[in-house]
Amino acid sequence: MEKSKVYYCDMHTGRMNLPEKLKYLMKKAGFENIDFEDKYAAIKIHFGEPGNLAYLRPNWAKVVCDYVKELGGKAFLTDCNTLYVGGRKNALDHLDSAYTNGYNPFQTGVHTIIADGLKGTDEALVPVNGEYVKEAKIGQAIMDADIIISLNHFKGHELTGFGGALKNIGMGCGSRAGKMEMHSAGKPVVEEELCIGCGQCIKICAHDAPKITDRKAKIDHNKCVGCGRCIGVCPKDAIQASMDEANDILNYKIAEYTKAVVDGRPCFHISLVIDVSPYCDCHAENDIAIVPDVGMFASFDPVALDQACADAVNQQPAIKNSLLDKHGHHHHDHFTDVSPETNWKSCLEHAQKIGLGTREYELIEIK
Repeated sequence: MEKSKVYYCDMHTGRMNLPEKLKYLMKKAGFENIDFEDKYAAIKIHFGEPGNLAYLRPNWAKVVCDYVKELGGKAFLTDCNTLYVGGRKNALDHLDSAYTNGYNPFQTGVHTIIADGLKGTDEALVPVNGEYVKEAKIGQAIMDADIIISLNHFKGHELTGFGGALKNIGMGCGSRAGKMEMHSAGKPVVEEELCIGCGQCIKICAHDAPKITDRKAKIDHNKCVGCGRCIGVCPKDAIQASMDEANDILNYKIAEYTKAVVDGRPCFHISLVIDVSPYCDCHAENDIAIVPDVGMFASFDPVALDQACADAVNQQPAIKNSLLDKHGHHHHDHFTDVSPETNWKSCLEHAQKIGLGTREYELIEIK
């Protein structure tokens, strides 16, 4: 397979400030080759869990949004609701979190849309016929878009090794039920001490699996198909995924979900390798960065982009007293050193196998 082009620039400023430099990088990477005229462009981003300060500033997103509008497109910022309890588990809380972190129309110039709706149940079923996923559950607004742009904060992750383009698209575009499919090999369970017996799970289930006994719900796994819609409607977060999928299988599923999102329409990917925190921006806190800021990367190939960013991080020294510095460099791989149970390569290997892109790349530095 021919090498993919990945474009890169560092974080130094001179004749351009950093927002101008990002736009220049995008232009050189071929952003204007996409026909944006009167097209809906979904800019997929992680808004940051409240309390986390490593997430990307909205100033970066404004550059992308303004560029799309300049080229005649209709841009919107988007993400899907989270599976776990936190500040982004439903559209109202999610919007509050996004606005608090600066992702509002006054700052970015575009609207923010939670792609899988109020309770995380507004989803499109996208045939994949993959090894692990047959039908991906993707946020409806993302599938309604004509163009997908991923704006990724490249950092470590405690389950996948790192979070980059594939993680942002594959896991991030999954509805709550889609996220359950990726994380869980099993079916949802009820934490009885949290259950109030409201019966919302019974109303949403098409398979008559939940039952209320003594004001507590129970799920009949013989009837349950594992769709996860009951998780979205439970007002007390009493219904939870088992979170029992092996990390490599999780990575394979993320790759197949990414394919469901990007197939059949123009896509462009940007990764900022800055504030490289050891864990995901889904945490309500962040530790200090594990390596110095590296720069900005852009490509039409999300696999090559993730590989280039991982290689760039692994070439950096550990920041003193960071978790990477404290864990040592036993594996000669910064992400594995921070989270030894992970294997980030498995996601890229599977993504290449299913035709998402190639790990072979040509790095083109933009001055």
